[in-house]
Amino acid sequence: MLPGLVLLPTKAISMKKSFLLLCAAIFISGTHVTAQNFTLGVKAGISIPNLTAGGSNQNPINTGYSSRLGPEAGIFAEYKFSALFSLQAAIQYSSQGGKKNGMQALTTPDAFAAMFPPGQAPQYLYARYNSEAKLGYLMLPVLAKFSWQLSRSPFSIYVAAGPFVSTLLSAKQVTSGKSNLYMDASGQQPLPVESQSFDNTEDIKSQLHSFNFGIEGNVGLNYHFSQHNVFIEGGGNYGFLNIQKKGANGENNVGAAVVVVGYSYSLLHHKK
Repeated sequence: MLPGLVLLPTKAISMKKSFLLLCAAIFISGTHVTAQNFTLGVKAGISIPNLTAGGSNQNPINTGYSSRLGPEAGIFAEYKFSALFSLQAAIQYSSQGGKKNGMQALTTPDAFAAMFPPGQAPQYLYARYNSEAKLGYLMLPVLAKFSWQLSRSPFSIYVAAGPFVSTLLSAKQVTSGKSNLYMDASGQQPLPVESQSFDNTEDIKSQLHSFNFGIEGNVGLNYHFSQHNVFIEGGGNYGFLNIQKKGANGENNVGAAVVVVGYSYSLLHHKK
């Protein structure tokens, strides 16, 4: 693989199992709660993720990412304890990753390392091309939600926050373009070789940890009529674990800003 992606092992297996059991318990118990306080919903929109270089292990490979765009969608169940407070559990698909366009580093391929005297090949070469890390996660957040009605209107605002666990569904490194190779980031020292094609898609799922956990937070505006709710929501998520299995090319964390619209239905209208 030309552009690198990498990370560390996780120690959170027991936490993962406990949290998954908690999510399952909330969804299962939802079928037994008082229906007038129980809501089911869907939401979808866009994710604006980026890869953050973590810790002191930073280098030209794992730094310099900018945000990309991807889909975000999920289903959720919410139990309302009072007019102010509710608990929401969700199953959602989240796009993660990042992109680099233009001059960037790549680990020196063996074919080009052989051009240098033994032991003198540079660790990185540079080229102008496009690179995008496209990661897809299944996330299971459990959020504490606080809502406030706006006067006597059907509108309310809310904030929600809580932890999530996630599992990696897909991971691809997509590169494109054609470029000369350089020994420096400024492009002043080209290698005496033909320009190289970077058109390639590589599955990198095996290089990344399948499990992560972190925190999610949202703010939203909700419109309520009869047993229905329509809302718009903005927020974000951040994974606490480094995603790479190995740290040779640095360590990155995933995270994204999210904007969605959604609809929910109360199983029984709650009369005030």
